[in-house]
Amino acid sequence: MSAVKAVVVACNIVTAYGWGVDDCWQGLLSGKTAINRFDRFSAKSFQTRNAAVIPNLKIDSKESLVMQMLIPLLRQASTAIPDDAFLILATTTGEIDTLERYVLDSSGDPGDSRLDYLLKKVKTLSGVNDRGIIISAACASSSAAVAQAASMIHSGEHDCVLVIACDCVSEFVMAGFSSLMALDKDMAHPFDANRKGLSLGEAAGFILLMNKTRAIRENRPIIGEIAAWGLTNDANHMTGPSRDGKGLALAIQKALRLADVSASNVGCISAHGTGTLYNDSMEMKAFKTVFGTRALPTYSIKGGTGHTMGAAGLVEIVVALQSLKKGIVPPTVNVRDVDDEAQGWVSSESSVFDGAVTITTNSGFGGINAALMVTNGRKEVKDAY
Repeated sequence: MSAVKAVVVACNIVTAYGWGVDDCWQGLLSGKTAINRFDRFSAKSFQTRNAAVIPNLKIDSKESLVMQMLIPLLRQASTAIPDDAFLILATTTGEIDTLERYVLDSSGDPGDSRLDYLLKKVKTLSGVNDRGIIISAACASSSAAVAQAASMIHSGEHDCVLVIACDCVSEFVMAGFSSLMALDKDMAHPFDANRKGLSLGEAAGFILLMNKTRAIRENRPIIGEIAAWGLTNDANHMTGPSRDGKGLALAIQKALRLADVSASNVGCISAHGTGTLYNDSMEMKAFKTVFGTRALPTYSIKGGTGHTMGAAGLVEIVVALQSLKKGIVPPTVNVRDVDDEAQGWVSSESSVFDGAVTITTNSGFGGINAALMVTNGRKEVKDAY
């Protein structure tokens, strides 16, 4: 018997490119980065003063940075979200700027930065009855959350799941990545021979998944399908990926096996592509392990949006859905001299493709790797149940 299909019926994002999917998509196609000098706080002691921040978010507002993103985003979407949706919140640091204010000037209550408090706010904003769960899996948080959502629908546990993701650029986050010497002094150049590190970014977004039968019954638009997923942990290092890429390769292979789809059916890859030396190299090794010598169009959006941490996976899934809809592989923004390992795979130019299947990948601290198979919802994917 075929498994229940988990289809995307609504989604939206806010990134440093602007409010909405189209602003991000057009920004990426333009080849221009949203990483710039910012003045939200003093960064003179850090590796860089550049990040991809959303204009007009204020650290002295009564609302936290992530709530300033989520309030307009979810209010606009509230009519599309059914109150019986199961809720998953994905984030790494949540309202960390609330805690920062207490540490730096003794204002506010540090307990207000707790993730369960943020979950309650998101529940109220989205209008769902479910109390929800939190998934915080480093920079693979929202990829893991979407995988969990799709799994719940496939298994019949729920027929509607709402995934909300958010993370902000704060002084605490900037200090942490700077102390790891992980930031490029200028801006990230994913898969570039001269890459030197990542650039931080911020984003928020949501994806509403439904059982396909319910979606059709409610006359919902079917934007695409989360057809399969794979999660692994390479247990290599607290912050560094396994350099042979075997953990990520296994995650991709798990997704392909779950969907019973051949690697030859994959049309393009949305890579994690942080711009750090070891991540990009690890990913290319993983891709070649799975797909062999057949160079697949591969792109990273982080040279444009910055690394949006726990929100990255969700943003990249939304971009992948847009890519499938338009039949376009977006360029990898800021790549100038493609690294030897990525030659033939990565380009600074967009390209046309007619595939129906994209693999999107993310990796995070602690060795976690996530791979999701995203389809346009029109291709019949034989499952392995």
